[in-house]
Amino acid sequence: MTAITTPSRGRLRGAALDRSSPASVGPAAGAATAVLDSAHTGDIVGAFGRIRRDGSGARGGRWRRLRTLLVISGPGLIVMVGDNDAGGVATYAQAGQDYGMNLLWTLTLLIPVLYVNQEMVLRLGAVTRVGHARLVFERFGKFWGAFSVGDLLILNALTIVTEFIGVSMALGFLGWPKVIAIPAAAVLLFAVVAGGSFRRWEAMMFLLIAVNVVIIPMVLLVHPTFTGTVGGLLPQFPGGLDSTMLMLIVAVVGTTVAPWQLFFQQSNVVDKRITPNWIGYARADLVIGIVVVMVGATALMAVTAFGLSSSAGAGQFTDAGAVATGLANHFGSTVGVLFAIILLDASLIGANAIGLATTYAVGDAMGKRHSLHWKVREAPLFYGGYATLLAVSAAIAFSPDHVLGLVTQGVQALAGILLPSATVFLVLLCNDRAVLGPWSNTLRQNIIAWTTVWCLVLLSLALTAASFFPRLSTTTLEVGLAAGAAIGVIGGAAVVITGRRRSGQRTAGDVTQAPGGGLDYRDIGTTPALARTYGSAIQGCDRATWRTPDFGMLARPSMSPARRAGLLTLRAYLVVAVVLVVVKIVEAGLA
Repeated sequence: MTAITTPSRGRLRGAALDRSSPASVGPAAGAATAVLDSAHTGDIVGAFGRIRRDGSGARGGRWRRLRTLLVISGPGLIVMVGDNDAGGVATYAQAGQDYGMNLLWTLTLLIPVLYVNQEMVLRLGAVTRVGHARLVFERFGKFWGAFSVGDLLILNALTIVTEFIGVSMALGFLGWPKVIAIPAAAVLLFAVVAGGSFRRWEAMMFLLIAVNVVIIPMVLLVHPTFTGTVGGLLPQFPGGLDSTMLMLIVAVVGTTVAPWQLFFQQSNVVDKRITPNWIGYARADLVIGIVVVMVGATALMAVTAFGLSSSAGAGQFTDAGAVATGLANHFGSTVGVLFAIILLDASLIGANAIGLATTYAVGDAMGKRHSLHWKVREAPLFYGGYATLLAVSAAIAFSPDHVLGLVTQGVQALAGILLPSATVFLVLLCNDRAVLGPWSNTLRQNIIAWTTVWCLVLLSLALTAASFFPRLSTTTLEVGLAAGAAIGVIGGAAVVITGRRRSGQRTAGDVTQAPGGGLDYRDIGTTPALARTYGSAIQGCDRATWRTPDFGMLARPSMSPARRAGLLTLRAYLVVAVVLVVVKIVEAGLA
């Protein structure tokens, strides 16, 4: 029993934390934890150095803290830069070429979505020490786990195809034939991963990320204007809100906040051995990554918006290869070459990260070794699965151009459609107190997270409605979105008020007189009288010692009829939405 002392309030009389109960603070040091792969424990190893596993945090001056940040950095930056993959380059280029900077506002709205989603998986990875797929299987069962991982496998395989398409277009512009470009890229990607060294892999990824600096001279060469760029921050629908624009907006969402990012970052945090002591630095790494991805996305949109606005290709986007050619014809070969380099670099980073997200998930689901710390012979399933994924995707990339065009158009939109489902599971996991304990979502985090989910569902519904009823007017769609937003606000407020009334029925006396006389973070979180005074102190102490128990020690959370019905309804709707998107893409390809 450990008494809690707060600097301003003194000792909390009669209140102590019972650290012997797994239900309150997790297993004690040395007890069984949820860690699945032995390679996921040990010193933190990164491209810029090593932090010993017994380190408790950075001490000393700012240079010491900066060095610590450099060592911890990686998962957040890589997942965000990987977000601007070949599909991302094509999507942002299309937005700029077809609509100028008028859709820039969609990127600004996605900044909080990016942070909230990726911070949740960062927290899950650091605290639980297992990947996202494993958590879904353990806490929701095989049925929902199969859906979650199944969606990921199919979507990721198609996405990697688009990465090879990007490689082919970029190297084709530079004079390399497809028959050489695609196999060479596949071999390079496997070589980067299969070295058996996490540190070497991360260093190679940082090297690829550094190539993105060429985007600066590329943008400057097309002479963007400040007023023309800033004007895009005002929400607008040039030409009216129809299914074509909705498809592009959903594609922007899907390429900026993709399901694979959730799986990759959580597993990469685990593989790098980041623990709760370092979450502050990992969050800083994520913020840096978000800044980089937003600057890059804005720059790509500006390159085509200003570079092709007065050309014959304005408003006539076809693919990223044609963009490179158009820029070269309009501004000289230098701009075209720089765009091709960006496309090639984005394709390699994206294929690497998405491939790892897939094999991380497979290893999680099957309980096999899945770490970049292992040699190839030590983790054959992990590396073999990665090689197979590359080989299959590379083979598909040799399909006829019209087939590849349909795949490229559809992948980002499908990612946007499937994102709500992935985000729902993410939010539910972050509210699982048996798993995260004091690291569970706060009320504020839940409000932001569920708002994100509802907005994504509304976008998906709007796209579905526009596909079913192509004659719907812009006004009708806007009114529908506004009505949906109002329903979300009213429903959310009702849930929050109801929850507060229930929690308000408990008093500090009720808690301190509970059997055992002890407090834990759950009592603090549901008792306002205690939360205002002692919440942060008790939660902070719990966070320092919490370890997610072995899942065998935890009972699987019961699925209420309402939650089950909601998840099944969401799943059924998403199946319909995916079918409609596929139909829309095929129609566009045949037009």
